Formats: sequence, C-alpha cells, structure tokens
Amino acid sequence: MKADESYLESVKKQFLYYKMLGEKAMEQLEPAQLFESVNEDTNSIATIINHIAGNMLSRWTDFLTTDGEKEWRNRDAEFETILETKEEVLEVWNKGWDCFLNALASLKPEQLSDIIYIRNEGHTIIEAINRQLAHYPYHIGQIVFYAKQLKNSSWDSLSIAKNKSKNYNSEKFAKDKEIKNFTDDELKRF
Repeated sequence: MKADESYLESVKKQFLYYKMLGEKAMEQLEPAQLFESVNEDTNSIATIINHIAGNMLSRWTDFLTTDGEKEWRNRDAEFETILETKEEVLEVWNKGWDCFLNALASLKPEQLSDIIYIRNEGHTIIEAINRQLAHYPYHIGQIVFYAKQLKNSSWDSLSIAKNKSKNYNSEKFAKDKEIKNFTDDELKRF
C-alpha cells in the first residue's frame, strides 16, 4: 500500500474511533443530560455536537470546489440552544459525520496535495484533514469528559479503566501481534 493510501486508511480509522467514543459516551447519558451545562460559559454536549456537525457540513460539502466556510453557515448560532431532543442531537451528529466520512471516502490518494480553501486560506487536502483530526477529537474529548462528570460513579470506562492497566497489558501481551482494523460490521455502523 502506498503512503497516500495508507494515510487515508489511517485517518478514516482515527475518525471512526473518535466517532465511536462520542457515541459510547452519549449512550450512557439520560436524554436530559445532553442539554446540561454548568454555567453560561460552558456548552452542553448537545451544543458541542451542533458545532461539530456545523463545521463538518461547512468544511466538507463540495469541499473540492467551494470554500470550507460556507456562506450559509452561521457558526455563532451553533452555540445557541437549538436542539431540543436526543433524537435531534443524534440526527445532527449523524448528518455531520455522514457528510464528512463520505467526503473522505471520495478522495483518491493523488488528490491529497490538491489545494482547497477554508476562509480563503489555501490548504492541501492533507492539511485540511489534519486540521479536523485535531478539531473533532478535541470536542469529542470534551463530550467524554463532561459525560463522565454527569454520570459520576456509574460511568463505564471507554478506555482502560482506572487501576486496570496491568490486567489490560497482560491480556494484550498474551496474544499474537496484530494490526487493529475495523471489522466490516463495525464499518457498516458508520
């Protein structure tokens, strides 16, 4: 596999992993918890999701031919209380991810050095992807952290549970070496 193909496969895996983390965090919450915020300067999980989806839709709709900051995007409105139900939150979440993942899937390795624009600044497609590989996990980390706080002690860990590293490592090193890939079933969920 060539480096450009390998890069595309690698970033797809990374994005799918973070999408899964966000979803597993939200699954643990009661619907009302998606809309809680601790103060006026803190965004609820629903608001963070509204922002991520707004960014995805703006950046990745017709990304090869139009600027990534679309005229129809109202970024400031993404931080206002707009979503009202868990179903709306998940619908917006999936709409953003579908747009983004379909854009990634449409890319050919030879396009990665092509220039696209975000707010009139030229970026290679690799740079634009890397920019989002920092942005989306940043917000998903906020979602996971906030969800964990909201659940308190009844949280099911999304990574290695506290004080369980030794057991986890023992299990991993007891197996043959492997390259982690998403199964076809896992990919179908995304």
